[in-house]
Amino acid sequence: MNKKTGAIVATVVTALCCGLPGCFSLCFGLISAFASMVPGADIDIGGSSDPQAALLMGLGSVCVGVIFVAIPVVVGFVTLRKKNDPAASFDSSPLPPAA
Repeated sequence: MNKKTGAIVATVVTALCCGLPGCFSLCFGLISAFASMVPGADIDIGGSSDPQAALLMGLGSVCVGVIFVAIPVVVGFVTLRKKNDPAASFDSSPLPPAA
């Protein structure tokens, strides 16, 4: 397995293990934050019916979701980018004489 295939496998695995739960966390956090602003909403966060608890949990879930979605993006960028190989760009031809 060459490096490119390993990079693709790592990106897909992190997308499934981190990206998908991150998307669910983002959706849950946005819904929870929206529900905290709806008057008369039936809120139950750990036995509390306080809208501020729902808002804080929603914002926390959004932050965690953003981090989880960013992980596959960073892994894909780091593993799939073209690396500059200094040995490959080395020119071994002699320099012309100084005039």
